[in-house]
Amino acid sequence: MNRTPNPAPNGALAHPGLHRQEGTPVTHDATHQPATEPSATTAAAVGDEPTQRIPRALIAALDTPPTAVDNSVDSGERKDGAEPPAVSVWTTAQTSPAAQRKNKYTPESTAHPAKMLPEVVRHAVTHYTRPGELVLDPMCGIGTTLVEAVRLGRRAVGVEYEPHWVEVANANLDVAREQSVGGDKGIDARVFHGDARQLVTLLPPEYVGQAALVVTSPPYGPSTHGQVSVAPGEGVQKYHHLYGNTLDRGNLANIGHHRLLAGFTRILAALRTFLKPGGHIAITIRPWREHAELIDLPSQILACGRTAGLIPVERNVALLARAAETDLVARGSFFQRDFIRKQREAGLPLHLIAHEDVLVFRTGLRESVGSSAPGTSAGDVVDLARYRSRRSAGAARSSAGERGQAA
Repeated sequence: MNRTPNPAPNGALAHPGLHRQEGTPVTHDATHQPATEPSATTAAAVGDEPTQRIPRALIAALDTPPTAVDNSVDSGERKDGAEPPAVSVWTTAQTSPAAQRKNKYTPESTAHPAKMLPEVVRHAVTHYTRPGELVLDPMCGIGTTLVEAVRLGRRAVGVEYEPHWVEVANANLDVAREQSVGGDKGIDARVFHGDARQLVTLLPPEYVGQAALVVTSPPYGPSTHGQVSVAPGEGVQKYHHLYGNTLDRGNLANIGHHRLLAGFTRILAALRTFLKPGGHIAITIRPWREHAELIDLPSQILACGRTAGLIPVERNVALLARAAETDLVARGSFFQRDFIRKQREAGLPLHLIAHEDVLVFRTGLRESVGSSAPGTSAGDVVDLARYRSRRSAGAARSSAGERGQAA
C-alpha cells in the first residue's frame, strides 16, 4: 500500500534459513547496516538519487525467479522436498504496481486510495501456506489479499467496511477464480461487509480456527496516494485519495492515531479466534510524518500485537523499489515526489520511500481446550465457547447501538 513517504531504509542483508524457524527476529537489528558509499551518478529528478550500492550477488540471492515460485505453488512443495530459503528482504517491486495488477483486477480497483502490492501478498501466501489452506484479511479493500490467495490455489475470506469496495473485491475475485491454479472456478472465497472490530460477529463459525494466514494492513488516515489529472488553467487536481466519507467516524481511517491503534489491537485479538494454532499474521506497515515528526507506526503495531496475545516472530522488509544492478530504483508517485521536494525546500532532507516493514506474528501452538470447530482436525482444537460468547456480546453491543440511534 503506497502512502506518505519517509526516509529511505538502511541496507538490510539477507537472512537465510528455514522460514518458520528463522528470519529477522523483531528484537534484533543487527542486519540493518548504515548506508555505505552512494553511486557517483546523480539522478536528475528530485528524490531519484541512488541509495546504497548493493552487491549483485546479494540481489541474485534475494530475487527468486518467477518459475521457481510457480513450481512450488503447482506442487504444493519444492521438487527436492525442501522449503524455499527464507530472507528478511522481499524483492516485491521488480515490476511496477500497475504491471502487477494488469489484467488481474477490474478498472474500478484503481480508485482505491491505498492498495497493497500484489507481490507482497504472493510472497507471504507462498511462504506461509500450502494450497487449499485459508487466507484471511479483515480489512480487504479491493481484495488484493483474497485475489492473490485464490490465484495461488488457496481459499480466502475477507471483511471490508465500505460497501463499494465489497462489490469491487467480489468482482476481482471473479477474475481471480478464472486465473487460479488449476482453473478452479468454484474455489471458496467470500467477502463480508462490516467493521473488522466486530469480526467475531461478522464471520460465521465455519471459519473458527481455520485460517493459516492473515495478510493485512491498517489504514493510515490521510497518508494515502491517489490519482491526478491536469486541466488547462486548473493545474494538478488530486482525486481518489480519501477513504470514503471523512465524517464517518466508524471508519478506522478517520478516528485519529491513538484510537486507530486501540481499534487495530481489538482486531488482532479477534483474529486469534479464526487462526489455526501456529497460524501467521503478516502486517505491512510503515512510518509516516506529522509536522516533520516521524511516527514509528511499525513499533507501535508490534506493541499492539503483543497486547493482543500474539507472538512476534519476524520483522521483514518488503521492497517498494526495484533492485537494480547496483542501486534501489524508487517508484515514487507524483505526490510522493512533490512531498519530498517541498520537504527538502523546507530543510528536511527526506528521500523517496523504498520499502515497508512486514511484521509477522503467530498464534500459540496450542489454543485453550474446547470443542472442535466444524471442519477442524483433532489437532486444531479451538475454544468455540469463547467464540460464541464474543459473538453474543458483539451482537448485544450492535443492537444497543441501533436502539440508541433510533432513540
